[in-house]
Amino acid sequence: MNTSDLIDKIATEHGVTKVAAKAIVDTVFGSIVEAAVLGQEVNLPSFGKFKVQDKPAREGRNPSTGATIQIAASKKLVFQPGKALKDRLNA
Repeated sequence: MNTSDLIDKIATEHGVTKVAAKAIVDTVFGSIVEAAVLGQEVNLPSFGKFKVQDKPAREGRNPSTGATIQIAASKKLVFQPGKALKDRLNA
C-alpha cells in the first residue's frame, strides 16, 4: 500500500473527497514528524509507538578501501508495534 492507496481507502470508507482524505493523511504524518523532531514519543494504542533513538558516534570501515572512518552521531525514528498489531500479525 502506498500513500495514494491509503488516501483512496480513507475517502471510500468515510465518504469524503480525495482532497479531504489527503489533508487528513498529511496532517497525521506531519504531526508524527513534528513530535519526532521535538524528541517526543507518539503512542497509538493497539497500533504501536514511534520514538526517537540516539545513535552514538562510532568507527566504521569504508568497504571499498578498508580504511577506518568516523561515523557521526545521529538520531533515528523507530517503530515498535503494539500488542494488538503483533497478535494480528501472528494469528
